[in-house]
Amino acid sequence: MATEVLPDAYELRSGRRERALAQMDAHGLDILVLGRQANIRYVTGAPQLWIAGTRPFGPICALVRASGDIYLNSTWDEGVPEEIGHDHLYGLAWNPMTLIDVLKKIDGAETARRVGTDAITPTFAALLPEAFPHAELVDAEPAMRAARRVKTPDEIVAMGRSLRVAERGLAAALGEFTPGVPERTLAGAMMEAMAAGGVSTPATQDAAWVTSKEHPWRRGDSGEVRPGDLVAFAAGALANGYVAEVGRTWPAGDLVDEPTRKLFGRSNTLYDNMLAACRPGAPTSDLLGAYQAAGEPIPPMPIAHGLGLGFDPPVVSETLLAAGELDELEAGMVLAITGYVWQEGAGAVFRRDTVRITEDGVEVMTASPSWSDRD
Repeated sequence: MATEVLPDAYELRSGRRERALAQMDAHGLDILVLGRQANIRYVTGAPQLWIAGTRPFGPICALVRASGDIYLNSTWDEGVPEEIGHDHLYGLAWNPMTLIDVLKKIDGAETARRVGTDAITPTFAALLPEAFPHAELVDAEPAMRAARRVKTPDEIVAMGRSLRVAERGLAAALGEFTPGVPERTLAGAMMEAMAAGGVSTPATQDAAWVTSKEHPWRRGDSGEVRPGDLVAFAAGALANGYVAEVGRTWPAGDLVDEPTRKLFGRSNTLYDNMLAACRPGAPTSDLLGAYQAAGEPIPPMPIAHGLGLGFDPPVVSETLLAAGELDELEAGMVLAITGYVWQEGAGAVFRRDTVRITEDGVEVMTASPSWSDRD
């Protein structure tokens, strides 16, 4: 197995960079100063180490619109694309003034009129004007969101690889599924399979849980699968920067009662409605309407979210819609859509699929079967 750190493929990174530069032009940004890891990977194509957990904003990457030049915080060139020369790399520094001195030397820093950042702290809000003395500092996140919301063909291929890893993890967990098995054993089987596929970072916190028969939005409290339980599985892989997700629910035991069968039927109806709502130009509120058309309560959590280098737009929830978060689907978007139906005394059927919006409608990227497909 190769262990060297490699940059993203040229076609992948150059296609993303073209979209970023186009949005810089559309938003009138002369220079981008980025600190969020997904945005840095999107622009540079360079994987980075030591990025787990939260961290304050720092100027890790800068992109100049006029020249397309990239300046990157890196102490070595392993994994750095060839178009980012050694003279455009700068090392780690604890003193923020050291980083400001680096930014001052960027070609165009002195004459830039609008500089965008994807986040900011009070310290850098005070210091960045020293690096860009004639520039207005603005929020660049709208430009980056606009670039990232629609995927290039090479991004679709990369996400497909992540999805296959997640689906292998799901299949491994189902291979251990039987009454009496602890939830943690199912989670361990899923994580082990994904790690064997080269992914040691799951994209979701959840893995497997017994759904509650008493409350629609809670989990069962046994921690162990019993006959008749409905067990939800959520597999998500973060592979080479890209996230893909799949979710399924399986009943425990060989005997499945009629209320459970009807619950899976309701899930299938909801799923069909959600797929029908996935079409270019449609408002994201149509996904909420799919629940209403199926007669199902809308969950308090998002029922759809964009996928890519992390979570991309849109995020669809009843709360966001009520707050005025309006959006519409575009060809090239990739979403995780989530169906969730519950029945007292039976439990919940949870289903999540990765789908791509096409010019003609929708393509389901997930291939994992559901229990109702096999029944």
